[in-house]
Amino acid sequence: MAQARFRSILLPALLLAFALSWGTAAGLAEAKGVGKGREQLSFQRSLGKSKAKGGKANRPAPRRSILWGALIHEQINGEQVPWHMGAATWLEQALGKEMSLIHFMAPFSHCEDGECSHYEFPARELQTIRNHGAIPFFSWSSQSIPSSEVQPDYQLSDVISGRYDGFIREWARDAKEWGKPFYLRFNWEMNGDWFPWHEGVNGNRPGEYVRAWRHVHDIFDAIGATNPIWVWCPNVDFEDSLRDLSSVYPGHSYVEWTCLDGYNSGTNPNKKDRWRSFDQLYERTYREIVEEIAPAKPMVIGEIGSTEQGGSKAQWIADTLQTIPRNYPKIRGLVWFDKFENGMDWPIETSDSALDAFARGIARPIYR
Repeated sequence: MAQARFRSILLPALLLAFALSWGTAAGLAEAKGVGKGREQLSFQRSLGKSKAKGGKANRPAPRRSILWGALIHEQINGEQVPWHMGAATWLEQALGKEMSLIHFMAPFSHCEDGECSHYEFPARELQTIRNHGAIPFFSWSSQSIPSSEVQPDYQLSDVISGRYDGFIREWARDAKEWGKPFYLRFNWEMNGDWFPWHEGVNGNRPGEYVRAWRHVHDIFDAIGATNPIWVWCPNVDFEDSLRDLSSVYPGHSYVEWTCLDGYNSGTNPNKKDRWRSFDQLYERTYREIVEEIAPAKPMVIGEIGSTEQGGSKAQWIADTLQTIPRNYPKIRGLVWFDKFENGMDWPIETSDSALDAFARGIARPIYR
């Protein structure tokens, strides 16, 4: 559980107010529907809880701020955040700055030997993150684990038909009861073909992704669970080879933040490509979203990482953390994927030079 800290446990709400305030006026002009009403409600709640401990007056945020954080796996101390917060504390101390976002994931279910059980709403883990002084960033997927592209019991049509409505309603009721704002990234990277909720795999048909998203979202609305902040998160499409984004966008009233995932895999033999800069990875898809699909929405980088192989990871990190505030004004959050996965060396701490570059980059006041 979270260690004792001087940082106020109310800081997540204050940071969320800073982040959400940027998009509220433009968002309300763009769409007067449910989604932006939820954004405004979260903002108002945050303002109502923003007084810091010890009677200290709240300092105004910079005109623009970028929340930063990480998904942290077990490579640091053998324990995964948020089930144990020691690795989060270690990383913050190594970088000299506390995180504003902490990311973790869960699917609908776990299946083993033909029997499945649903994962309950993670109230304890979300509260642990808040107690640590950060905003929870939670990724939720309509699948079971172990994950595979083919899961006949977790097709989009199953979600649309109401097969999982009882579970979703209970989850939404628990979210409402917990009551605090958190980012909810649902069924991410939908423009690819590597997850079972993608159209074109697992028996899913065109149009079903949007229908499934709206079905789940509508259940939350019916329950009155307004605290989740809905995040729509495609994968970067730097070669224009993935599914058309406009066909899988749920609509302005169903999305509050947009998002992108993208990695520099360099020449790592486990996912060999070539060394690519942040611009080469992100610019094309960023422009499509902010100019054509959702121009008034704030954006968060949901997953990002770089290998050490093929170039200087330290320089890549330095360039990225400088480029984002300079050239990508809609990006208001960044979540590093601090995990070794399938032989890829994504964590920040793979070298002292990478760690130092990250520390220098987020030392800028714009990163909060």
